Order: sequence, then structure tokens, then C-alpha cells
Amino acid sequence: MNLSAVFIQRPVMTTLVMAGILMFGLVGYTLLPVSDLPNVDYPVISVTANLPGASPETMASAVATPLEKQFTTIAGVDAMTSSSSPSMPRRKTCNRRSPRPCARCPPASFRPRTRR
Repeated sequence: MNLSAVFIQRPVMTTLVMAGILMFGLVGYTLLPVSDLPNVDYPVISVTANLPGASPETMASAVATPLEKQFTTIAGVDAMTSSSSPSMPRRKTCNRRSPRPCARCPPASFRPRTRR
């Protein structure tokens, strides 16, 4: 006797087995964890360059500006911040093409500037 013959000869048992499978499926589906907005780390690039003994003006023109030009060629960069202090510029770029932008990034209307 094969497996299908048992289910054909006993239709009530077949109906109860199918109802049990359906009930387990529905209960399991309702217990699945679903998150509307999962926690996601958005990509951020942070670069620190060092030129010992340089003034903020030199750092801005000799180091920060070339870095800024190179970062603008990266696809998907929507915001950029920079700061130059004596002998150390800092550059941060953020990708804001996401449903929930990175809170550390400035608004999309922000334009990069050099702080002295």
C-alpha cells in the first residue's frame, strides 16, 4: 500500500491532517518577528590627514581641497563636511540616499566649508 492510497481511502483523516497543517502554519506566521524599520548602519567615510607644522590655511589649500575634489568623484556622496585645524584636516562624507538618513550627517543643503 502506498502513501497516497491511505489518504484516498480515509478522506476525514486527510481533511483533519490538512486542517492541522493549516493551523500550525497560521500560528507560526503570526509569531514571526517583523520589523517595519530595521536598524541599519549607513555608509560613512571618515578621513584624517596630517601635515606637521602646517597652518590651517595651508591645510585647506594643500590637503583639504585635493581630498574634497577626489571625494566628489565617488558615486552616491550626498553630503560632505570638513574642518581644518593646525596640522590636521578632517573630512567626512555621507550617503543620504536612504529612507532614514544618517543622523551624524548634515542636511542635504549643506555645502562643504573649511573651518579655521
